[in-house]
Amino acid sequence: MMYKNGAGWYAVFVATGEEDKVKARINFRMQDRLRAIVPKRRMKERREGRWEDKIRTLFPGYILLNGMISNETYGLVRDIPGVIRFLRDKDGPLQIHKSEIEVIGKLTADCEIIGYSRVYVTGEKVTVIDGPLYGMEGCIKSIDKRKGRAKVLLNIMNEPRLVELSVALVQPA
Repeated sequence: MMYKNGAGWYAVFVATGEEDKVKARINFRMQDRLRAIVPKRRMKERREGRWEDKIRTLFPGYILLNGMISNETYGLVRDIPGVIRFLRDKDGPLQIHKSEIEVIGKLTADCEIIGYSRVYVTGEKVTVIDGPLYGMEGCIKSIDKRKGRAKVLLNIMNEPRLVELSVALVQPA
């Protein structure tokens, strides 16, 4: 993900389903200081017998912020309607480790939406041909062929999280 020079990444907790509204408020009020993003994923879902593309939030209830968090910035963000709280430790807002942000940046290709990966499965082995999961085969824990989804283990804020991402299954050449 693109970094502002010297800036860190942080997470704020918001009401699930309100991520985009709160993101817009943060970006409007803090446009010179912070950039807010809501990582999302493109998912195939079956509805009334038909497959549809849907965009779903990757981490429901969270917004990622990039910038410098001073006491003033902290107070301004905390007072924005919809922000519940910063993720913090004993020293203040918890900075997300650079390696964790780089994985999210690779998955989203810096556009906030994770697309499909093309994979093929031979026995227990999963090979990613292209897409956001390319080179991340070790993070894939399982494939649901019927739904076209991969369960992927990501570390975010020093916690392992299992997320579902869409995959297109292809036959090996």
